[in-house]
Amino acid sequence: MAMEGEELISDQEKVRIVSDFILHSPPGEFNEVFNDVRGLVNNDALLKEGTCWAFALYNKEQTLPVKIENSEYPVLITQFNDLGSSRFYDPRSKQSFKFDHLRKEPSNFENWEPDSETETWRSAFETEFTAYTSLHYKHGTCSVFAKQEGSSTVITACIEDHEFQAKNFWNGRWRSQWTLTIGPTNIDIFGFLRIHVHYYENGNVQLVASKEIKESIALTTEELAVKEVLKIAEDAENEYQIAITENYQTMSETTFKALRRQLPVTRTKIDWNKIVSYSIAKEFKTQ
Repeated sequence: MAMEGEELISDQEKVRIVSDFILHSPPGEFNEVFNDVRGLVNNDALLKEGTCWAFALYNKEQTLPVKIENSEYPVLITQFNDLGSSRFYDPRSKQSFKFDHLRKEPSNFENWEPDSETETWRSAFETEFTAYTSLHYKHGTCSVFAKQEGSSTVITACIEDHEFQAKNFWNGRWRSQWTLTIGPTNIDIFGFLRIHVHYYENGNVQLVASKEIKESIALTTEELAVKEVLKIAEDAENEYQIAITENYQTMSETTFKALRRQLPVTRTKIDWNKIVSYSIAKEFKTQ
């Protein structure tokens, strides 16, 4: 009940606000955000009906990994394997399934047949990207999809890795997407790398960063082309991760120091190296 002078918020406006909160949920914190907005709306029917599209969009944007039956590997929920009506397919195990975007549960598995025109290329890239992901990402998952566009075969390889450390007050997710347009004489390569980290101990800090990569290589044999594409992806991802690390090391030594007074209340200059060493030792001790 609104107090005198207060303006009531319409259901449509509630749905808009709640959907925005859901779509901006930090990685690994969807349930917490959902429970909070559920309490604010206090209307489960309105929440489910009005924001179900946001659940689906969020899961596809996050490239959510899902363990499915009859497959050694999880499959990623993305826009590229969306069949509509909450159904998705896994090209690796050749099956489709219905996916509950709120409960994060697959069900109703059925056989799914790949496109024979693109499967040779897709399968070749899947083998290499799977090996690459297993080697470089501790909890990594990859899925590789294909479609035919005119005379070109378009391969999309998605990689996801995450680390959720709620007890240490931080969560993070890595996503990379490699789109390969295979034409008669060359392969156009487009990479999109994304990092999202949330640190919330005694504060609320988020890192959201991305980078695009564009390359083109001559189409030779299938084996050589696949190896060359993987080399480009590996070099680009390594370079980006190193750059992010170096950037924050520089900020720690310059920008962050400038935000603090040189002489604290003790009137003694801060020994930053000692503090960093103490922090690292403390982290190892608490693990």
